[in-house]
Amino acid sequence: MVERQRGSGTASPGGGPDPDPPGEDRKPPSDEAHSAFTPPLGVPLPPPPEEEHPTSEFALPSGVTAEPEEAPEGSAFSPPGGASHPAFTPPYGIPKVSLVKEAAPWQDRMRTMLRMPVGERPVPERLEKQEEEVGPAVPRVLDLTLRIGELLLAGGEGAEDVEAAMFGVAHAYGLARCEPTVTFTLLTVSYQPSLVDDPVTANRTVRRRGTDYTRLNAVYRLVHDIATQGLTLEEAYRRLAEIRRNRHPYPGWGLTAASGLLAGAASMLVGGGLVVFLAAAVGAMLGDRLAWLAAGRGLPEFYQFVAAALPPAAMGVALSATPAHVQASAVITGGLFALIPGRALVAGVQDGLTGFYITAAARLLEVGYLIVGIVCGVLVVLYGGVHIGGRTLNPEAALQHRERPVIQIVAAMLLAFAFAVLLQQERHTVWVATLNGGVAWVVYGALADTMKVDPVPATAVAAGLVGLFGQLLARYHHTSALPYVTAAIGPLLPGSAVYFALLNFAKNELSTGISSLTKAAALALAIAIGVNLGSEMSRMFLTVPGAAARRAAKRTRGF
Repeated sequence: MVERQRGSGTASPGGGPDPDPPGEDRKPPSDEAHSAFTPPLGVPLPPPPEEEHPTSEFALPSGVTAEPEEAPEGSAFSPPGGASHPAFTPPYGIPKVSLVKEAAPWQDRMRTMLRMPVGERPVPERLEKQEEEVGPAVPRVLDLTLRIGELLLAGGEGAEDVEAAMFGVAHAYGLARCEPTVTFTLLTVSYQPSLVDDPVTANRTVRRRGTDYTRLNAVYRLVHDIATQGLTLEEAYRRLAEIRRNRHPYPGWGLTAASGLLAGAASMLVGGGLVVFLAAAVGAMLGDRLAWLAAGRGLPEFYQFVAAALPPAAMGVALSATPAHVQASAVITGGLFALIPGRALVAGVQDGLTGFYITAAARLLEVGYLIVGIVCGVLVVLYGGVHIGGRTLNPEAALQHRERPVIQIVAAMLLAFAFAVLLQQERHTVWVATLNGGVAWVVYGALADTMKVDPVPATAVAAGLVGLFGQLLARYHHTSALPYVTAAIGPLLPGSAVYFALLNFAKNELSTGISSLTKAAALALAIAIGVNLGSEMSRMFLTVPGAAARRAAKRTRGF
């Protein structure tokens, strides 16, 4: 037997070389070497799994959606899931609760906050555009606020609307603790950063006032853009300077022609014909030029009204002395329509109804002075005409009623159109005011003539519709309501009653004159109250459900 040497080569049963490496003992093969899952020699092993994910027998297979979890049963003492105020503070805070919807006009939002105590007003959000203005921001914001309020007050806007606009500007630039105050010619705004800081107060005096509703609407649009679009101070100052530089939309000769058209239409409204129309137009245009001459000489407004009232009254007295049967009373009445300060009267009564009694008293006193100026100018001419030879003047002729509905409606619309031009309104608002004036006269005629209602409540109802429509249009266009209201109440002004009172005073019939003057005052108050009531009704109709209502002033309670 041949003995095998360690490390010598051996032959495999197949005659091939031995696979074991030299120098090692050959071990018997295990069962794993012959497993069916072991790859044969020369085939690479598969890569091991990256990570084992053991699954439970309760896990859902892939592709199967899980059923929604059932809501836990709530307690009887816990608030419902849809409650606006949860039981616990959410991790990201409670959502901000606003007074009114963001879509509401800025006038309503500012009026709501003005009626609230300072501590309960919502804090405005600081605009990113104003972050770099740390030092001079407060004085500049107060100055811009006063300049905007000055233009609004000088244009004839009510004190409450001026305060709302001033507060809206200050609030938009982050001045939360701000208090604007408006009196007849003085504007004041005060800002106190906190209870321990000194307040900053600024004021401005309105020296000159003029009627330009185009500029008034431009200022309203500026305030709307500041409150909604976040204009910077530089942009706001630039637009305000452009508003001040803008010229009036109508030339001087156009205003004079509009004054004549207004007087002629008013004379036809009280029963005049073509001759009366021409005479009233000529007298009003002469009075307008005479008033411009007095203004150029620096005379106060009282004497300007005295000068403007002289030519229409002289024209009427001159026609009454002619043999032709001309309704001279209608000529004088038409001239009075062009001079009655209806705008200041409505603004004064509106300030009184909204709680601004000092401003209301000052405005009504101004109206009284202007009416006294008209009375002086007309009485000088009437007294001379009655005592020299014009005894044919008939006071009842001014109030003579004639059934001419079509002519009167056209005359009312012409009167409103001319009034809108005199107020320097934008051209697209002139036609709306003209239509609103025609509707007002139709309503008044239907109540006073057809239904035989007393003229005072009929005037109040017609003026209420004017105020309602004007406020709705102003909200739609984001402008002031005055361009849609002031011209439309022109046909309702008590020109005939005023003339009747003046003529009786000239004839020394004081009791009859006082009675007619009282009627004129009642009609004027009915116009102002009706316009204000219509505006308040529009605010009631447009109140957003769930929004906080504007708090009324409580200055006259007994405690």
